[in-house]
Amino acid sequence: MSINICTAILAINSAAQVSVEGEDLDQITWHDGTTPISKSDIQAKITELQTAYDALEYQRQREPEYPAIGEQLDLLWHAIDDGTLDKTSDFYTSLKATKDKYPKT
Repeated sequence: MSINICTAILAINSAAQVSVEGEDLDQITWHDGTTPISKSDIQAKITELQTAYDALEYQRQREPEYPAIGEQLDLLWHAIDDGTLDKTSDFYTSLKATKDKYPKT
């Protein structure tokens, strides 16, 4: 996903009234008395938001591969009940496999 100009503007000023043509910093129209934000501030915010989004890619990759919460709770219950709640339990190894596949960077 790429952060767009409107997203950056609204991150700077959530009340901004603005329209943008063609994702062009030179084609911003400010509405209803919204104080214009400089192009450099908008571009800096785009970069900041994109960096933050990209840094969490591992979370977006992990999420669909984790067992469903109900399944995780079942694995946890069985590990506790069996007295194997350690790094050898199915609960731990199922989550660890996904974490290893998509490491936090």
